[in-house]
Amino acid sequence: MPQEESQITRPPADLVLPAPAKLNLLLRILGRRSDGYHQLQTLFQLLDFGDELAFTRTKDNDITLSSDGGDAGNIPLEDNLIFRAGLLLREHCGASNGVHIHLHKRLPLGGGIGGGSSDAATTLLGLNHLWGCGLSIDTLADLGQQLGADVPVFVRGHTAWAEGVGEELVPVHTETRHYVVVIPGCSVSTAAVFRHPRLTRDSAAITLPHLRDRRLDGHWLERHSGNDCQPLVEELYPEVRAAREWLQQFASAQLTGTGACVFAAFEDAGKAQRVLGQLPAGWLGFAATGVNTSPVHEQLAKVTS
Repeated sequence: MPQEESQITRPPADLVLPAPAKLNLLLRILGRRSDGYHQLQTLFQLLDFGDELAFTRTKDNDITLSSDGGDAGNIPLEDNLIFRAGLLLREHCGASNGVHIHLHKRLPLGGGIGGGSSDAATTLLGLNHLWGCGLSIDTLADLGQQLGADVPVFVRGHTAWAEGVGEELVPVHTETRHYVVVIPGCSVSTAAVFRHPRLTRDSAAITLPHLRDRRLDGHWLERHSGNDCQPLVEELYPEVRAAREWLQQFASAQLTGTGACVFAAFEDAGKAQRVLGQLPAGWLGFAATGVNTSPVHEQLAKVTS
């Protein structure tokens, strides 16, 4: 990413939490519902890389934001998911607390790796702790659902199989794999993709293995990989096709979500780093490890212990 950690100056904070990225290891669109939403099956894989949010209590009752990196500072406040999450939580709790939230932005907008949704989830989790709201994860996930379909998986904090519009979550364990994520120079509109008449909407459903511990090994993941949005997104955004074709020379590569980013999995972290090091000049990307428990939940557990 363009900014090195050593160059980032963060203001003092009462609580600093990660907002991890996700990948959709598979995405199938089974049909369109009567309400206009799409019936999906997907597998959310959490990563150990993402944004970072710093929360600082204030004496007034305002919620203020600042950011570094990316285009986060260009989003109108009323549309910012971090701001909306803070307001929603405060209204639900009947609180009058104020907070300043500083976002260190690593994840691109419109990338399909959950940046905005993860930021919103970390805001709900962080302010629930900082303000002493005492809300359960179930309640926070319900609040997150009001902000976006992907927010609950980040609130619940576990790699998960998802159905419905993405809200029916079943925690799963995936084998540890290391990913290279390439970020093309474009932002893909989820709404535009789902409205498009040429989007595939009739894929057959996959049956999740009824394993007692719900562990999905690499062979299962490889066999069921794929993304129904990929052909359309590559048609509309040639930059995505170019990135996927470049990454394909090293390992099987695919689109994540409905966004622009493409990824490939590697068994060895060193290989992932070597591939990342070969990115063409001017391209962006990162290497990360898949995790089953969200880093934000691990960090909150340390803070509350």
